[in-house]
Amino acid sequence: MLINLVPQFLAAMTASDPVEAYRRYLDEHSLVLRSYWQNYILDPDGPHAEEVIRRAVTADRRDLTALLKQFDIEGVVSETTAKCEEKFETDRPFDVYLMVGVGGANAGELVVGGRGIAFVCVEHFTGRPNAESLGLGLRPELLGLWVAHEVAHLVRYTSPTSRSELATIVRSMNGYYDCWEAGSRATLRELMVNEGLAVAGARAIASGFESWDYFGYSRRAYRRLRQLDAFLLRSVQPDLDRRGLGYRLRYLVGGVPPTQRIVRGKVIPERSGYYLGYRMIEPLLGRCGIARALREAAAECSASDVPESGAQTA
Repeated sequence: MLINLVPQFLAAMTASDPVEAYRRYLDEHSLVLRSYWQNYILDPDGPHAEEVIRRAVTADRRDLTALLKQFDIEGVVSETTAKCEEKFETDRPFDVYLMVGVGGANAGELVVGGRGIAFVCVEHFTGRPNAESLGLGLRPELLGLWVAHEVAHLVRYTSPTSRSELATIVRSMNGYYDCWEAGSRATLRELMVNEGLAVAGARAIASGFESWDYFGYSRRAYRRLRQLDAFLLRSVQPDLDRRGLGYRLRYLVGGVPPTQRIVRGKVIPERSGYYLGYRMIEPLLGRCGIARALREAAAECSASDVPESGAQTA
């Protein structure tokens, strides 16, 4: 189901007390929005939340209002969702939320009460960066790509036939996904495979983009990862079955200092785990297709099974 919260957020901005209006909006959609805050921002009841809310409701949103007039966001998301249901052979209902975020992710995944939820923060897709709203300036055409990426995660987490570690973790938490808990308990192999499969899912649904667009990289960063291909695939091997937030931060999170991204004496690029995960799942994808691959155990994928690419080792 598509749920559009953008009009309510914009209405809160024009209220006599925008912060209080946002609080009411947060309470009205508390199950989803509090999960979003806790997974991607901070505790919405904590001491720093008021500052985050105030910044969000007072930011210049002219770029967003222009986007809403010029681009059929709901149409794109509805079409993408229908393609995902068919191509991924979805077997559990899920929701896609359109919303205005308060910083953090441009898109993401949640599971609340056993139901998968993909969300997209539309302020990031206006085509130009916005320092006030923290908008990334992504092209609006990329919206469908990111929806498909997040829905692929939901299949892996919630399908009754999923053999993934993350599905087991979600079930153990009574149908709730916590990215930090999952990042601590799942192996690095599972976390990388999870992102690699989501990249593959986006490729299957939204074709025609540059390779780096599917990973959320710049062209330069993607080229660097291609140069480091053989080194990264060899170097990650001893860590694949280890667990701990440090591995997630090193390989899968942006903004991590270089000192925390040192592997075998080299500083690896940010979020290199997306690239590595995709390289690891390529053989599996070739064997069984995207719908089945999304549900397979990560043990089916190994960096040592990836064919030599001929890329430089740098």
